[in-house]
Amino acid sequence: MENFLAVLLHYLKEVIPALVVGFAISGFVHELIPENIVLKYLGNKGIVPILASTIVGALLPVCCWGSLPIAVSFYKKGAKLGPVLAFLVATPATSISAVLVVYSVLGIGFAVYSFLSVIVMGLAIGLIGNGIKYESRRSREHITCPHCDLGPEHEHIHKKKTPAEKTLSALKYAFIDMPKEIGLELFIGLVLAAVVATFLPLGNIIKMYLGGWFGYAFSVVFGVLMYICATASVPLIDSLIRQGMNAGAAMTLLLIGPVTSYGTILVLRKEYGMKVLAIFLISLIILTLGAGVSFQLFYR
Repeated sequence: MENFLAVLLHYLKEVIPALVVGFAISGFVHELIPENIVLKYLGNKGIVPILASTIVGALLPVCCWGSLPIAVSFYKKGAKLGPVLAFLVATPATSISAVLVVYSVLGIGFAVYSFLSVIVMGLAIGLIGNGIKYESRRSREHITCPHCDLGPEHEHIHKKKTPAEKTLSALKYAFIDMPKEIGLELFIGLVLAAVVATFLPLGNIIKMYLGGWFGYAFSVVFGVLMYICATASVPLIDSLIRQGMNAGAAMTLLLIGPVTSYGTILVLRKEYGMKVLAIFLISLIILTLGAGVSFQLFYR
């Protein structure tokens, strides 16, 4: 139990700063970006909104935990499923800082291939997401204007908020409304990740099995079960390679690990349902395995 609490505390120290940034960004997205702008750029089912959310996500230095409140904010403002899923893939999987760390530790081949793979994955999962038929929670909610009982589409002139009022409203949404919406799922996710990290006999598995095809299966299972930051995971992956893991399996872990936290899984299930979650995970596993096997074929 003492070891479990130490691991959980370690995760909390690592994740809380990212969550604070993510919640803060989500608050200002909610307050400052009009819904019609989100609908214009992310509310259509074409490839352009998916490409935009993928590229923006790939450049943002935000992990999977920090990207969740931002994605939920986009969703609540009317973004389609495809761009939201693309954002949830590209944002945690890479960033400028992550690419530089991969380059310095694993080399130019890993850095370029992983970045391009993230872009392809974001586009592919975004297109898959746009093809999923599901019942949106937004459509079941009775959305009303906060100042009256009419719907948000009506024409109604409201008093303009001062900068101070906008800031307070953004902070309320970020640190009161959003934690109420997804805070429990995020905390449960961290507890589950700490349980796995405490009791999984990782050292023995690495020594016995990771040199061959089992390495890919391990990368998928370990990547889904564990919380792995795109930047902080690079030394871990380098050590796995040095202990015998093949490069393709290492690439699979590098791609899938940062995307699939328990928080992501629980929030997707809550906001979109089991069908969307299952398709998301299956698609992600297939794409990351394909990227890993392809990389192994060309890696020297």
